[in-house]
Amino acid sequence: MITRASAKINLATHQDLPDTPNTMCTASTPVLQDEAATCFLLQNTSSKIMVQTITPSNEFKNGGPLKRELTSHTGPTSLAVFLGPHYIGKDIVVKFEQGEYWKKVLGPVFVYLNSCPPKPEKGHLRALWEDAKAQAQAEASKWPYSFPESPDFAKAHERGSVTGRLLVRDRYVSNEDMPAEKAYIGLASPWQSGSWATESKNYQFWTRATPSGDFSIVNVREGVYNLYAWVPGILGDYMYTSRLTIAPGRTMSVGDLVFEPPRSGPTMWEIGVPDRTAAEFYIPDPDPKYSSWLFLHKDRYRQYGLWERYAALYPEKDLVFTVGESNHSKDWFFAHVTRKIGDHYVPTTWQIRFSLDHVVADGNYTLRIALAAAQNSSLQVQVNGGAAFASPAAFGDGNAIARHGVRGLQWSLELGIEGHLLLQGDNAINITQTVASSQFIGVMYDYIRLEGPPTHSVKHLS
Repeated sequence: MITRASAKINLATHQDLPDTPNTMCTASTPVLQDEAATCFLLQNTSSKIMVQTITPSNEFKNGGPLKRELTSHTGPTSLAVFLGPHYIGKDIVVKFEQGEYWKKVLGPVFVYLNSCPPKPEKGHLRALWEDAKAQAQAEASKWPYSFPESPDFAKAHERGSVTGRLLVRDRYVSNEDMPAEKAYIGLASPWQSGSWATESKNYQFWTRATPSGDFSIVNVREGVYNLYAWVPGILGDYMYTSRLTIAPGRTMSVGDLVFEPPRSGPTMWEIGVPDRTAAEFYIPDPDPKYSSWLFLHKDRYRQYGLWERYAALYPEKDLVFTVGESNHSKDWFFAHVTRKIGDHYVPTTWQIRFSLDHVVADGNYTLRIALAAAQNSSLQVQVNGGAAFASPAAFGDGNAIARHGVRGLQWSLELGIEGHLLLQGDNAINITQTVASSQFIGVMYDYIRLEGPPTHSVKHLS
């Protein structure tokens, strides 16, 4: 038997919980818009009680649809964090000018409790979680709520919507424009491409495109926005350059939009998938003394101490990846971290080996490195032992490695390589993470691609 209780709260609230043993504490981090519930389980002599924090809309949260946030503390304590900097760092902290006026409606969120007998039959605990997820969907369908009395909370009739279709144009992949299937498309404050990921002051509204690239962003508060997008499997960010003014009760159609992702030439080789996460790379087994059974099979990166596993796997020599032979899910460690030797940490150098059948000596090649996260990092790239190209001063403040994450703020590096630096036959690119002040310093790669010189057969098509 499952019993239920619920309460709506308008802002972040501390809830006094029964002084009972905490038998399990789990959290489902809302990394996507449709993952709206987090929970923990309590037990006393009469029942097991599951406490869920349901957020029916993320429009008031910062950082966009992929922003990770802490959802629980020991105790147990369930968190509903609206403007947190975790996994991004100081770049997302709200900044105010002297005398600036600011107002933003945060919430409401929904606290939902259900329970079953203290010795439940098989499947009852799973039934509690499935019931909570169903309640989360029910609450999302009611958004925006009608009960808040504050005039600052925009009701349904005070909101508008935007429709359109997004296409991807990459003539090195297809001679036809491709639908931006499952693209993340959203409205956020006007600024620059990708700025939504560090935006905190105002509201954001996101949706996913259909397989045909069509999208509809509904329940948008009145205001002026830019339209942003990114497509899983496609490198880069899209921004519609014309600002959109959303009016209450009106639907705006932007028609067909075309995203031309960054590209200089044909793909020579690639490592990983451009999806803003390092999840597809090798996640090691945790040290048994730190192992949590909750994440042995799913979200394996959420184990403590995985940064230490690199040195265990590569105690002396660093990672070597051979294009065409190595497998990124088995041979590319998910985080480029330091190595501890004695009481000190030292930089590590990863090597990519690859072969080229032909080299255009006077051509220009391009190495693109997309990072899923960075913490106080500086990368140095060396081609075939020649001169090293270094990134600017140390960058990144997301601390995703220490926080058991697999992504934070996206970083994109583009390196031009003159053709005479490459060889017909075997080549090697070394990437060194040069900062080594602690075990948490490093980067997580999202995707790496070497592009050849532009080809004239493609230029006239674009």
